[in-house]
Amino acid sequence: MKLTEEAAGGTNADLTMDDVRNLIQKKDEIEEQIKAYYDVLEDQGVGTEGSLVDEEGFPRADVNLYQIRTARHQIACLQNDHKAIMSEIEEALHKLHAQEKEKKGSGVPHDDPMEEEEPGLPTAFARVEAVTAGSPAHTAGLRVGDEVIEFGSVNSNNFQNLQNIASVVQHSEGKALRVVVVRSGERCPMTLTPQRWSGRGLLGCNIVPVPR
Repeated sequence: MKLTEEAAGGTNADLTMDDVRNLIQKKDEIEEQIKAYYDVLEDQGVGTEGSLVDEEGFPRADVNLYQIRTARHQIACLQNDHKAIMSEIEEALHKLHAQEKEKKGSGVPHDDPMEEEEPGLPTAFARVEAVTAGSPAHTAGLRVGDEVIEFGSVNSNNFQNLQNIASVVQHSEGKALRVVVVRSGERCPMTLTPQRWSGRGLLGCNIVPVPR
């Protein structure tokens, strides 16, 4: 998908907030598909890493192997699609801001759609200090320096300490979590799925609280 042709509606057309909303809608649809496939794996009781062979090395007869392999493959593909659409959304927001800045500089009257969409950002309660390559956090799109304003059910209003985040992660293994960070002064939503991987923990990142 090319942002300039599909999101903007043409190579020379100005980007609109509706274009961004369309991208966000596609992102939401991808997240729903990912969640549906995770539900399949959860129903089978195997997750994304559970073994598909028995103690003797034979294919397990107590689960639907085809369904599990299909779900795992689709999750991997959809996570790549999700990462791509998040990059498109970020690019679109940057372009939209650039257009509005240009209009302000030229003195053209306009209504700033971003001011309508973002009346004010919540105060961040945590910050990402490290992200390991190849980890669930890295796949989701988290970056060092991201300021966290929403992590699953944890937000700026109910955050008390890092145990709040740890609890959400422990109870959400293999399930997609909505995470919202502030990056370069902009709201950046993403989907993070805590899961077993080659490294330590379920996330592969280091999050520290922000002093209030």
